[in-house]
Amino acid sequence: MNEIDFLPEWYKSGQRRRVSYRTQYFALGGVLAVMIVWNFAATHSISKAKAQLSQMSTRQAEAEKLSCELAELTSELKALEKKAESIDEIDSKIDVASVLAEMSFLIDERIVLSKAAFVAEKFEDKQQAKSSARAGTVVRAVRTKLVDKREQPLGDVRFRVTIGGVAAGASDVAALICKLEDSPYFCQVVPSFSRTAEINAASNASSNLRRKSPNIRGSISEAGGNIRVSKFEISCYLANYREQ
Repeated sequence: MNEIDFLPEWYKSGQRRRVSYRTQYFALGGVLAVMIVWNFAATHSISKAKAQLSQMSTRQAEAEKLSCELAELTSELKALEKKAESIDEIDSKIDVASVLAEMSFLIDERIVLSKAAFVAEKFEDKQQAKSSARAGTVVRAVRTKLVDKREQPLGDVRFRVTIGGVAAGASDVAALICKLEDSPYFCQVVPSFSRTAEINAASNASSNLRRKSPNIRGSISEAGGNIRVSKFEISCYLANYREQ
């Protein structure tokens, strides 16, 4: 038995068209929903990225500030290091008061000093020391010849002490040399000269000898208003260094 379809063709095509439109609407709605979700996600990501960028900008500004402060501190540190090097170069590294106190302790009442000098001398370099050793000579510090007399040797130096004056006798000079050699403050003690001389009884040295040691009148001879004494000069070095 055959079914008879009384629906017109235009009605059927309209139904099919409405179904097709409905499907497209659902598809477009899904795409729109996806786009809305994606838009929200993108907006959130952009906001988060902006916040991170703002934080990074703040951190970058702080880092630049710290970098500038570090550069200033580094510059100050270098300047202080240069000053410390300069101070270390010009520092004599000696306690003058202690050295003078030791000299005052060693020099007895029968000696009057007229000179006490401290002269800085540079050490001999290694090549000169080797050549001196090959030649069989004694290695000694050499005084540098300075173009400007106001210049002073800087860096590693040692101090040569030169003392001179008068003593009541030659034995007093020898005793002073022995004391200087035994003292931990001095080394390489060498007498420059020691000779007998006559000084005027009214001179300052004679007055000092008489005032410091009134009992030395019997140990020295007087002739024609002059007093016979021993003039001397001794050179030595401060023992505040060690050669390596």
